[in-house]
Parts: sequence; C-alpha cells; structure tokens
Amino acid sequence: MASLPCPPPDLTLTAAWRRATRGGIPYPVTRGHRHMFFILRHGETQWNVEGRMQGGLDSPLTDRGRRQALRQGDLLRQAGVTSLPVHSSPQGRALETARIALPGKPVLQDPRLREVAMGAWQGRTMDEIAETAPGLLADPHPFLWKFEAPGGETFDGMIDRVRTILSDLRGPAIIVTHGVTSQLIRGCLMGLDPEAMGMLPDRQGIVYRIEDGNQTVLDDR
Repeated sequence: MASLPCPPPDLTLTAAWRRATRGGIPYPVTRGHRHMFFILRHGETQWNVEGRMQGGLDSPLTDRGRRQALRQGDLLRQAGVTSLPVHSSPQGRALETARIALPGKPVLQDPRLREVAMGAWQGRTMDEIAETAPGLLADPHPFLWKFEAPGGETFDGMIDRVRTILSDLRGPAIIVTHGVTSQLIRGCLMGLDPEAMGMLPDRQGIVYRIEDGNQTVLDDR
C-alpha cells in the first residue's frame, strides 16, 4: 500500500481516515520536487477584523489584506517559483489574494480549496456563537469545534475533499486557500494527526513551503 498523506489519528475522532486507507491513494509523500507546495492563506478581511466566522461566506480584503497579498507575491518571486501553476479557492477573498500576489497569471479555481462551511455560525462573532452553544469555547482542541456548526461541514467531509485534491495535484504548485483548509492540507502532507493539525499556525501575509513532509516559512520580516 502506498503511504498516505493523511495518516490515521485517534479512531474516536473520525471514520474518514479509515475510509481513506482503503487501497491506498496514488500520492505517497516521498522525496522529490513534485511534492513541493507553496501554500498561502488569503489576506486579512473585514470580517477577520470584526472577529466574524467567514466559512462559506465572504467579506472583502482590507487595505492591510491587499498589502499582505502583495508581500506574498514578493516572497514567491524571491523563491523563484512564480512559474508554477496556481490553484485557488473560488471564494472572493482567496481569488483576490491570488490575483494581487501574481497579477496576470492564470488562476485555476478549485472548489475543494474552499474554507470549511460553518452553517448557522457563518457571519457571527465568537460571542454570538457562544450564546447559542454554551461550553463550545471550552473545547481543548483548537479547531474541531468549527465542524460542530448546525448545518455546517463535518470533519470527515472536509478530510475527504482535502484527500481528493492531494491525489490530483501531481506536481509542484502554488495553493491559495483559507485558514482551516491550509491547516488540513499541510497537516496531511506532514503526516500529522488532527490535534497536531489544529496547532499549525495559519498566518496571513506569508507563504508556507511544504517539501518532503517538512514545513518551512517564507517570511522576509
């Protein structure tokens, strides 16, 4: 069986990992340039500033967010990788980030790179969510609570879509996506379990490089 980009975590967390191991997938994490990815989170948005959960909804980039996207483009040019294909979430904040960072370059939109859909919690602040879900913020896991939203996406479902895009990406690429999506993609490529994935940083204005299962940060500050 080929090695998997997403290893099985504690089986009490999800069955999706068990489904992913059936027969393996054609995407082993091995040494080689084809497994180098440059992963960007979108720039700061208005709802980031307000502390609102965006999920499947959108809000525009702030001036700071646009400056962050320009900086990400500079980092990619310094790394000499701007010739790589660009895959982006179709959500506005990610697309705008991609187009600011790499103006004039074709952007391949892929809905599998969308942020986790948070159902009834989208557009709400943490305080507003806590009013409807007492005790939610006491969850010790950094992001599993985001998959508990009424009408939202499950962890199993999101892992499934992350797995499929990793199976389809056959060479090095630039990926422009979102906070949780970036954590799951990087975590899968690094062989992390869900708890460790949730501990990964999800900064804006920088670039994460994943190669051979290892993460480095491109940051000129």
